Amino acid sequence: MALVEKVLIVGGGIGGMCAAILLRRQGIDVDLVELNPQWAPDGAGITISGPTLRALREVGVVDDVLRVGGSWRAVDFCDTSGQLTATVPIASAHGADDLPGAAGIMRSALAAILADATRSAGTDVRLGVSFEKLAQDAQGVDVTFTDGSRKRYDLVIGADGVNSTVRPYVKPDFAGPQFTGQGSWRAVVPRLRENSSIYMGKTTKAGLNPISATQSYLFVLDKREGMDFITQDKWPQMLAELLEEFQGPLGALREGLLDGTLKDHRVLYRPLMGHMIEGPWHRGRIVLLGDAVHATTPHLASGAGIAVEGALVLASELGRKRSLEGALLAYAGRHYDRARLVVSASGRLGEIERAGGSRDEHTQTMFNAIQALREPI
Repeated sequence: MALVEKVLIVGGGIGGMCAAILLRRQGIDVDLVELNPQWAPDGAGITISGPTLRALREVGVVDDVLRVGGSWRAVDFCDTSGQLTATVPIASAHGADDLPGAAGIMRSALAAILADATRSAGTDVRLGVSFEKLAQDAQGVDVTFTDGSRKRYDLVIGADGVNSTVRPYVKPDFAGPQFTGQGSWRAVVPRLRENSSIYMGKTTKAGLNPISATQSYLFVLDKREGMDFITQDKWPQMLAELLEEFQGPLGALREGLLDGTLKDHRVLYRPLMGHMIEGPWHRGRIVLLGDAVHATTPHLASGAGIAVEGALVLASELGRKRSLEGALLAYAGRHYDRARLVVSASGRLGEIERAGGSRDEHTQTMFNAIQALREPI
């Protein structure tokens, strides 16, 4: 008999959907509620590291991701004029030599693939709905939903992101995520190279990662003193200003942003937040997953991946432990070090970039983290 028979997942992001798919595979009844009625995330592209591809293969969706998205096995480093200065191969994750070193895809495309798999697995999905109140006892959790309905579950999983509303039930004293001093800019642009490419300027680093056969997403990180609100109409102009020192391909993209010839660019800005919460990640029959406990910046392209890995570990422990308390303790115990590695290394990379610090330390920090993440979960 399974430890839990009825599970509620709050949050229909990448981690929540992967958890639903994996728990349904064990025959567990799963309800998933997602407040966004469109179930469509904002964003341009997302990079999927080799370890994340390995995890998505376990979920069962990696073939669809690679078919729709773009992939690469090396990174081209270029100067401000666009001239190639070095090409660095990217190794696949251990145990996944048949998969590329990294891939990219539109966030909306990845969400659609996972949404189809979530529903096909038999998850009961309700959109435009969240919970209003959780009340637990030793045997279960009574949930009151925002549509007025009520239901009882054996376990509630809070996979509702960096600003989680489930989190106060587990970590009531947590002060909230912290602004990192950087902002992230992204835009959809034509694919210019087979590989991922990094353009190194004196003050700015920009990159292009393939997200399909014909498109890439442009990413730039900038330094900011605070989380000042920036209206969306200013985003293209501000991104163009960040690219001012670049000529060649990035210069052409910059001009396209300014004169309006770069169509369907979908420029997106967001301030970068982060936190790493100490375990355990549950209280009674309520447990947290993904950004709710370990939100990271994009420096290692592993934020989504570590949420997928968390779903794999949680489902695995629920499937093999004899007690729910033991399973939830083991989940945090197994997953904590890898999640902390991603958060801490990404945070250090951001600190080096903001301070104009050592490029050697930046390179070594990134290399060490990537090598560690290639190891089996």
